[in-house]
Amino acid sequence: MSPIVETSDGRLRGREQRGIRSFLGIPYARPPVGLYRFRAPERAERWSGVRDALRFGPAALQPSLPLLRSVALAGGGRQAEDCLYLNVWTPGLDGARRPVLVWIHGGGFLIGSGGLRLYDGAGLARRGDLVVVTLNYRLGALGFLHLHGRGGELVGASNAGLRDQIAALAWVRENIARFGGDPEQVTICGQSAGAMSVAALLGAPTARPLFARAILQSGAADHVLSPELAERVSQAFLEELGGPAPTRDALARLGAERVLGAQARVNRRMSDLAQLMVFLPTVDGDVLPEPPLQAIARGAARQIPLLIGTTLDEWKLFTLVESGLAGMREVELRSRLAGMLPRVTARAPEVLQAIAAYRDALRARGGRTTPFEVWCAFQSARVFHYPASKLAEAHAAAAGSTYGYLFTWRTPLLRRALGAFHALDVPFVFGLGRSPLFRSLGSLAGSAARLAAAMQDAWAGFARSGDPGHRELPTWPRYDASQRATMLLGRRCALAHTPLEAERRLWQHWSQAGSVAS
Repeated sequence: MSPIVETSDGRLRGREQRGIRSFLGIPYARPPVGLYRFRAPERAERWSGVRDALRFGPAALQPSLPLLRSVALAGGGRQAEDCLYLNVWTPGLDGARRPVLVWIHGGGFLIGSGGLRLYDGAGLARRGDLVVVTLNYRLGALGFLHLHGRGGELVGASNAGLRDQIAALAWVRENIARFGGDPEQVTICGQSAGAMSVAALLGAPTARPLFARAILQSGAADHVLSPELAERVSQAFLEELGGPAPTRDALARLGAERVLGAQARVNRRMSDLAQLMVFLPTVDGDVLPEPPLQAIARGAARQIPLLIGTTLDEWKLFTLVESGLAGMREVELRSRLAGMLPRVTARAPEVLQAIAAYRDALRARGGRTTPFEVWCAFQSARVFHYPASKLAEAHAAAAGSTYGYLFTWRTPLLRRALGAFHALDVPFVFGLGRSPLFRSLGSLAGSAARLAAAMQDAWAGFARSGDPGHRELPTWPRYDASQRATMLLGRRCALAHTPLEAERRLWQHWSQAGSVAS
């Protein structure tokens, strides 16, 4: 017999498989179409009878980006502006009040969906005795165009995608007990843009009461726009549209193709290796009254334990779109680094010192020191490692409970070329270590499965108690500025103190000197 749940909006019929009940495609807000485009989400309308919750809702409208599709991060399947749906997996429809893990997908704030096979929550729910929730939110211009500063009827038209996430969390708080979950024990967890969203939610006063803990995988609190830059992006977007005047009615009548086309042209016009994304959460004075890192540093989220980490070779994934990059020459490396250090030239001592420092760091950990490897290590630190360490340090300094990790497991597929690349940790968290993908690894399948089990247990333990440590891992102390205790999650898990410290000190020096492109 199919499981049925009574929610605040109506009754849902789900499916049970191997002891896990799933409810897919649950509307958590009114479809953001027509006059509701670019606006804050509104409560979903009630329905009568029993609604089937057997298939995922449409993904948000998004462009086709081959690189991210190749690692299964794109939305795929149906897409529509009517995209505000979430999915629930639970071990039982009872009063057990299990911890709840809410997953926020990545994809550069441009692509992705909570309905990907990669994010199937059944395995994690089963192993961790958790309720797992995944969700969709508006992406690109539809989710992150900042029109709030234009006043009038557009006041409040900012951070729509972030507001969607908050609306989903409000739905979870109101309804999750009916799915066997505990609304007081909600952990938000995301990867890449999903982790950047988690950091933004930590800085959002209206969001913080809706969750108890937070996990950030390869994303931190640096990736938000200032009001000034957000205004320049919105002006460029309106120019690319070539009209109409930015009124609520005119924007509602735009065809979706025109919106996506203008979005693509703005991305080409305004983003580069230094400014990777231009459709991002904005410090709008409303949802985000101040930069999230600033709020966290002053202790606004000190009551929320954090688990934060990165993969060792984050940037190597993104090099796949640049053919011939593996054969980079020294002169090109110097030119690229000079672009990231805009106050100097390619022959300046700072660039030469940076190259020498990264070669020393790579050599110390047994890595190669080619220009390609130096560039990947530099970008991994700039975009991911250093922002993560800043967030961990700020939260710990504000008396917040903080745990750090570094994912070091390297795929044997093009191991030197890809290493422990961006997003490789995601299938380990969702418990796919015994999937056909990992069984194909031969002798390495066993280590992959063991690491997946250890990470699932750590994530579930953190969701349950705020502490990721468990018997299959070495002792995992909290992170602080002196020791920087970091769990290395690889073929053998081990605790390290001050890993990647040379790179961190280099970036700290550049940041304090104001010589780094942001």
